[in-house]
Amino acid sequence: MIPRLKETYQKEIAPNLKTKFGYKNINMSPKLKKIVINMGLGLDGNDSKILKSCENDLALLTGQKPVLTKFKKSISNFKTRKGTTSGLKVSLRKDRMYEFLDRLVNIALPRIKDFRGLSKKGFDKSGNYTFGIKEHIIFPEVNFDKVEKIRGLDITVVIKSDNITHSYELLKLFNFPFIEKETN
Repeated sequence: MIPRLKETYQKEIAPNLKTKFGYKNINMSPKLKKIVINMGLGLDGNDSKILKSCENDLALLTGQKPVLTKFKKSISNFKTRKGTTSGLKVSLRKDRMYEFLDRLVNIALPRIKDFRGLSKKGFDKSGNYTFGIKEHIIFPEVNFDKVEKIRGLDITVVIKSDNITHSYELLKLFNFPFIEKETN
């Protein structure tokens, strides 16, 4: 079964972007390549019980087993040792990516306390969008009673696009809740 968001992209969003930006071919329009979710553990990466708990939570959120990331250097100020566990990472592609994005935008983000929207400043030069979530418990898959410590997530949406404005329009059509007027 095709995910709802993927079907919407193929039937509505891609043709809409093709006409809006004047592409010659529908395959030139921006598209999602992958979504990378990172959970940093810090000093808790050495504790196997906490590591297993975080690994189970991230596996519930994404639908696939996370990969352990390790420190590449020893830095005494951060109390890190080369080769020890620094966090967890999951790369989602194809159908799982669209299913996660659907749950993120429609269920998880509206559950954030005092949520006003996502900043437009999270785009890099390639058109990829990165943002952070302070609480991983906003996802309904995570059982709040079994969580020992609330952790943050970094989510990167990798987009095949020419520039930032095209990526922004793609995410807007996916109903990303961006802040309309930024105040600094």
